[in-house]
Formats: sequence, C-alpha cells, structure tokens
Amino acid sequence: MEAGDLAGALERLDRVTRELRVKCPWDREQDARSIVPHTVEEAYELAEAAREGDDAAMRDELGDVLFQVVFLSLLLEERGEGDLAGIASQLTEKLIRRHPHVYPPDEREAAEGIETADDVRRQWDEIKRDVEGRKSEKDWKKPALPALIYANKVQWKLDPEERPANAGAANPDLEADEAEVGRLLWEAVAEARRRGVDPELALRAEAERHAEAARK
Repeated sequence: MEAGDLAGALERLDRVTRELRVKCPWDREQDARSIVPHTVEEAYELAEAAREGDDAAMRDELGDVLFQVVFLSLLLEERGEGDLAGIASQLTEKLIRRHPHVYPPDEREAAEGIETADDVRRQWDEIKRDVEGRKSEKDWKKPALPALIYANKVQWKLDPEERPANAGAANPDLEADEAEVGRLLWEAVAEARRRGVDPELALRAEAERHAEAARK
C-alpha cells in the first residue's frame, strides 16, 4: 500500500467515525466508560484470531480494534484533551525514545550490547525507570488485567533477568510444556472449586501480595 493510500484510508475512517458520532443514536450516547468494555472484548477477539493463525479473522478484528482507537481518540478531542494525530505523534516519540539502538539520540552511535530481544526488554525497563521516571504505583497495579496475566507481569518485574523475550520461543519442547502447564493450571482451578474459592481472585490476591512486598 502506498503512503497516500494509507493516509486516505485513515482519513475516510476518521470521517465516518465523526459522522457516526453525530448521526447514530447509539454512538452519540457512548463515553469512555461505556465503550471501553467493547475495546477489551475486541482485543481478546483479536488475540484469539492471532492465536488461531486466522489471517482473515485478524484483518476483521484489527479493524474493530482500530475503530476503538479512533473513536476513543475522538472522545478525547471532544473534551479538548488530545486527538488522534497527537496520540500518534506521542506514540512515535515514545517508540523512538525506547529504541536508542535503532534511533540513537543526538546522532550518536547506537547503543551497544543490544543483540537479543532480552537485551531490548532490559533496556526498556531502564529507560522507563531512568528516563521516563516510571517508579509509581502504576508500574505494579494493573487492576484491569486478568489475574494470570497480572501474575506473569509481577513475576517478570521481580525477576527481570529471567523473563523470556518471547514466552516459549526458544523452547524446543514448547508443545509438551504447554500441555503440562495447562494441566497444572486446570488442576489448580479444580482445587479452587473444591475449596469454594474463586481462582481469579485468589491468584490476583497472591500476585498483589508479592507486588506489595517488592514495593516496601
């Protein structure tokens, strides 16, 4: 696709989104609180399409997620708190800032020692901490995340040297190990049911205990 085609397609999407906001009764009623549950649902559907390797479904779900981004950006614009162009520019600057091995600052040589995805992840953490000042409670508290994803993130933060660049990517026994971990998680859920415990709440509470201990 040519750059002009991309710009034209996005401009048309922006125009249609604005028209829907004015002319569609359902779209007129939405605000960030009401639309975000749909955003979460679309993200999960996109993740499932990617997991299944279904390219047609990915194209469809990517479109749905893109609409959520454009619509939420429009809501910000209506409040005078930003717009899609500003959001895209802010994201671009963050990507450049977090990849000095690709975009060296001040035309200096690219950062040395960045050869693997693990190196990149460690560099990201350093930049978020030392350059962006990400030392707040927000780094640990992720209330919107499912407990399993949250627990995984907490463990990564507690042991960053050991976290994989891409879970299982370098594991030659990935399929067998996934099956075994799945069995263990299934048994944990079954044990929670036997004890009358909600496994989601139990895992979140345990992850928060570890996060709280690390913050002290």
